[in-house]
Amino acid sequence: MRYLIVTKKHIMSAIAFTLAVTTAIIGSAVTFAQNDKKLPIYCVDCEKKQIAISFDAAWGNDDTQTLIDILKEYEVPATFFVVGAWVDKYPESVKALHEAGHQIQNHSNTHPYMTQLSKDQMCNELADCNKKIEAITGITPTLFRPPYGDYDNSVIEAIESMKMYPIQWSVDSLDWKDNATAESICNRVVSKCENGSIILCHNDAEHTPEALPHILKSLKEKGFEFVFISDLILKDKYTIDHSGKQIQNAGGD
Repeated sequence: MRYLIVTKKHIMSAIAFTLAVTTAIIGSAVTFAQNDKKLPIYCVDCEKKQIAISFDAAWGNDDTQTLIDILKEYEVPATFFVVGAWVDKYPESVKALHEAGHQIQNHSNTHPYMTQLSKDQMCNELADCNKKIEAITGITPTLFRPPYGDYDNSVIEAIESMKMYPIQWSVDSLDWKDNATAESICNRVVSKCENGSIILCHNDAEHTPEALPHILKSLKEKGFEFVFISDLILKDKYTIDHSGKQIQNAGGD
C-alpha cells in the first residue's frame, strides 16, 4: 500500500500555483471588462495645438449674451450643448448663439440620468432635442453630451444608433462649484489644457463670465487655436483608449 507524503514544500507550491492561476483569471477578466467598456470622446490625440471650449446650457440664462459678447471679442468659436427644455424656454438665445456663429449641440431633452432609461427613451431624448434645435437653426446636431456625464455601454450604443458622436470633456472648469472663483476657474483650465483638449464650462455659472476672458487670452498666448468640437474630433477610422482619448487608426486619413 502506497502513501502520499505531503510536505510543506508541496503545500506552498500548490498555494503558489493556485494564486498564479487565480491572478491570471482575474487579470484576464479585468482586461476583458476594460476592453469591453464603451467610452465617449473625452479628448483627441492631436498634433496641432487645437482645443475646443464648450458650454452646457440646462437651467438658467442670465449670462448667455455676455458669453456671446466675450467669445466675439476674442474671436473664439464655441460649442453649446443645450437641453430641449432650455430651448423651449429661451428660443431667442438659441437663435442668438446660432447667428453669432457658434455650434449648438444636443444635451438631451429633459436632462435625465441616461443610464436609467430604456434604449427607446434614450433615443427619444436625443430625437426630441434635435428637432427643437433644428427648428430654430436649420441644422441637426451631430454631437451628444450625456447629462451629469452619466453613461454606460447602452447609452453609447443608443447615441451611435442615432448617428451621433458621444462627447465628454478632458478639462473640467468646475465653474459650477460653490467655492469656485474666477481665478480658480481660469487657473484650472489654463493649466490642464493640451493639444486636443475639450473644455467644459456652463452658461449660467456665477464666475464664468469673469473668468472667460482670462482663459481665452491665456490659451491664445500659449499658441492654442480654438475650434468646434465637431472639427476637432475624428469622424472615422479611430479608436478610443482607456482614458477616452480618440486616436487615429494606423493608415487612417
